[in-house]
Formats: sequence, structure tokens, C-alpha cells
Amino acid sequence: MATALASAGILLAGWQSGAHVADTGSTTTTSLSSSTSAGSTGTSKGTTTAATYDGASVQTRFGTVQVRVTIQGGKITEVTALQLTDAERKSAQISSRAAPVLRSEVLQAQSANVQTVSGATVTSDAYLTSLQAALDAAHF
Repeated sequence: MATALASAGILLAGWQSGAHVADTGSTTTTSLSSSTSAGSTGTSKGTTTAATYDGASVQTRFGTVQVRVTIQGGKITEVTALQLTDAERKSAQISSRAAPVLRSEVLQAQSANVQTVSGATVTSDAYLTSLQAALDAAHF
């Protein structure tokens, strides 16, 4: 229930900033060469196999944002930006500055509950919305 409330809060924050979720996240579990789809019932917590989950593509007025999260041993071990805002040169510059900061904060906090990057609010909100969708898909 708390996860659902947190997700709703992040989605609301994204909506208020002009972002909206374009589609649902997909799940890809990597274990040697096998993979499962979003319909899988297992979780990645407590396992030593790394699992990757793609977050939702979030549309903003500056472009699309989507992230992928890797979870191993019940911890977020990597966050990769698959798409960042790029509607104009300034948007690309802002995103390229904000993404490493957000990645670092997420890895430290082990959740999507981190502060937005000053000057990159729209990108930050979309990044964290996509991340939360990936974490929800992972049941994290």
C-alpha cells in the first residue's frame, strides 16, 4: 500500500510539472541467457542474479525520459538513462548534467525518493517517475 501511495505521489508530481506516463514499464530479468516478461511472479530481492527493469517512457514538453534499473542481491546496483530530454540543445545539456546526479542519489538512497536537481525539475521528475515504474515492476 505504501508503495502505491509513493507511486501516486511521484506520478502526481510529474503531472504537475507537465510530465505524464506514456506507457507502462516492461520487465526483463537477466540470468545467464534467460528472460521473463512483466507477467513473472518472482522478485529480485534476496537473489544474487542481476535483474534489469525498464521504467515507463515519460513524455515531457522537452522530450521523453526513460530509465532502466538493475537490481542484484536486493539492492539497486545500477540506474541507466535509456532516453533523456532532447527537444532542444539546452534540454540535452540540462539532462546530461542532471542524470549523473540523480543516478548517484538513487544509488545512495536505494529508492526513487530523492530530491530533484535544481534547474532540471522537469527532467528530474520524469526520471524519478520512470524509475519508480521500474522499481514497481521489480516489486522493490
